[in-house]
Amino acid sequence: MKTGRRTAVVGAFVGALGLSVLNAPAAHAADTGIIVSDLVINDNVKSIVVGTTKKVYPAFTFNLTLPAGYSTADPFRYDVFVYLYHGDLKGKAVKNGENLIPPISTGCYERDAKHARCEGELFIDPHPAKYSVDSNSDATTWKTAIGLQLFTKNGQLKTGETETRPYTVQLKRAAKTTTNATPEPVTKGKKVTVTGKVTRANWSTKKYDAYSGRTVSLQFRAKGAKAYKTLKKATSSSAGNLKTTVTASVDGYYRWVYYGNTTTGAATSTADYVDVR
Repeated sequence: MKTGRRTAVVGAFVGALGLSVLNAPAAHAADTGIIVSDLVINDNVKSIVVGTTKKVYPAFTFNLTLPAGYSTADPFRYDVFVYLYHGDLKGKAVKNGENLIPPISTGCYERDAKHARCEGELFIDPHPAKYSVDSNSDATTWKTAIGLQLFTKNGQLKTGETETRPYTVQLKRAAKTTTNATPEPVTKGKKVTVTGKVTRANWSTKKYDAYSGRTVSLQFRAKGAKAYKTLKKATSSSAGNLKTTVTASVDGYYRWVYYGNTTTGAATSTADYVDVR
C-alpha cells in the first residue's frame, strides 16, 4: 500500500523539455544533488518483447532523495526522468528522440520532506510514425539514463544533469508459432502429422516474417494431465514452416514452443487437440 500523497506526475518526455535534459552536461558536471537509488525497470526482467502493433509500457520504480532547499511538498521544483537509450546519447537520441524509450508518466509518494518513493512507466510504440523500434537493429541492449532537473521558485530551470546507470535491458522482436495436428480423430498406433510455422516481428515493415533455421520444440499434454512434455524438436524451413510425425497413443494436446534468443522473444502456439480412437 502506498503512503503519503502523490507529489509529481510527468507527462510527455520527448519534446523541448525532455531533449533539454539529454543535452545537459555530463554526469555530475552540473550536479543537482538529487539522489536516485534502488532503480528497478520491468520488474528486473531483463528483456522486453515488442511486436508490430501493440504498445508496451514497462514499469519502473526508484527511491528519491532531494537536496538542501527542496522539499517533496513542492513537486514543481524538481523533475526526474528515467529512460532507455542505445548508441550515443549525443547522437540521434538527442537530436530527434530516436534510439530512445521515454517515460510516459512518473508519480512520487512522499515519505518525508526529503524522501519519496516513485513509480512510472516507459512507453514503446511500434507504430511506423514512432522512432523507438523503427529498425530491426533496435533489437539490442538498451542502456539506462536519468535526467535530473531543479527549478527556481518562479519556475525557471536552475540546473540539470544526465546520469547514466549500468542497468541494461534487452529489447526483443516478438515471435509467433502455430500448430495443426492431423488427422483428427486418429486411430491408436497410427501417425499424427504436426505442422506449424514460426514467424517474428519485422520492425521495419511492421509485419511478421518467416523465421527460418529455428529449433522449435513439439510438446504434448495428455488429456487430464497438467504438464506438457517435449516429444521432439524440428528446424523451421526457409518459409518458417515446421513439420514432424508422432505415433498416436492417447488423447491430448500438441503445441510448438520456440524458446527465443538474444534478439527474439519466446513463443508458444495455441494447442491443437487430437482424439485417439
